Amino acid sequence: MNPVESVAPSTSVSLPVTGMSCAACARTIENALRDTRGVERANVNFATGRAVVTFDPAEIGLDGLARAVRDVGYDVIETPAAADAAGASATARPGPRPIDTVEDLEQKAHAADYAALRRRFAVAVVLTVPILIVSMAHLHVEGVDALQFLLAMPVVAYSGAQFYRGAWKSLRHRAADMNTLIAVGTGVAFAYSVVVTVAPGLLSPIAHGGSGGHAAAAAPPVVYYEVSAAIITLVLLGRLLEARARGRTSDAIRRLIGLQPRTARVLVDGFEVDLPVAEVVAGHVVILRPGERIPVDGEVLDGTSAVDESMLTGESLPVDKSPGSMVFGGSVNSTGSVRFRATRVGRDTTLQQIIRLVQEAQASRAPIARLADVVSGYFTPVVISLAIATF
Repeated sequence: MNPVESVAPSTSVSLPVTGMSCAACARTIENALRDTRGVERANVNFATGRAVVTFDPAEIGLDGLARAVRDVGYDVIETPAAADAAGASATARPGPRPIDTVEDLEQKAHAADYAALRRRFAVAVVLTVPILIVSMAHLHVEGVDALQFLLAMPVVAYSGAQFYRGAWKSLRHRAADMNTLIAVGTGVAFAYSVVVTVAPGLLSPIAHGGSGGHAAAAAPPVVYYEVSAAIITLVLLGRLLEARARGRTSDAIRRLIGLQPRTARVLVDGFEVDLPVAEVVAGHVVILRPGERIPVDGEVLDGTSAVDESMLTGESLPVDKSPGSMVFGGSVNSTGSVRFRATRVGRDTTLQQIIRLVQEAQASRAPIARLADVVSGYFTPVVISLAIATF
């Protein structure tokens, strides 16, 4: 299986990448792809979860691109139909890209990630609220620290597990991202609080400047369970909202994909045969009945009709079609029956070109966004360095 959303011999491919959690992740993948032999350009968009790569098929294949992404700790959505697409040529095997399959798998992956985020966030909220209440009330009773530990432990171990996994993954590849910052901040606060809870005497001199006097005995070190829990909860809330917004960015693509029918009625040896759209080739005579959606672009041979082309032009009034007129895939035949000869199929249809342009527009970034990605790549190391210097 090859993770593709393009067919060879095209030198541009859109890879659905999973595992990204911040703009620094996108920058890491982008740099890894650009450093791969045979890659001419690479653009990774964190908001859409796509990597648009222009490459030389003679030097590197789609497996190599996916391997480059996986080598830095991320993954690419795979589709069984990709293997056929990768080995086919535009002339020998016409037909659209396996975009429907890729989009379906991407949608399922996003739905699963969103559901997992909601569960983790729900657990974090339920347990963080009482931690904050106890902490802000400044209760100094026996067992209050142990109670906060019991409440905070699931938040850190379950709700925040993705941050620690991400930080470890970044560390293995000698990189730093927002997961690193979150993991270090919450992990240190939690570990310090555990030591205070289990053996407060070990940290009393440190907490009070090494005085070790009566002040240290009167005011034992405090715990910071609420810090770890609150940070994890708030970051999860941000990622939940972010995941929800990201899911909506692909709605336009799915609506466009839904405009193309899956089959076409083709005249073969004098008989009407329903063929998958992927098997329609230029020169096939397609039969269109009233109310049907046009499968591919073509030229009308006989018959007259009115076609709703609002998906292309935005014009609500149907356009009259007669022999010699052009019809476009995705538009709707309103009244009469016509026969037309397919002229552009697969990736060459107007609808597929629109889909490709929308995908490229979603994957592109404004110059200010590129600057933000560069800054985010250095932000975490700088903050950690300053924290170490301060300590």
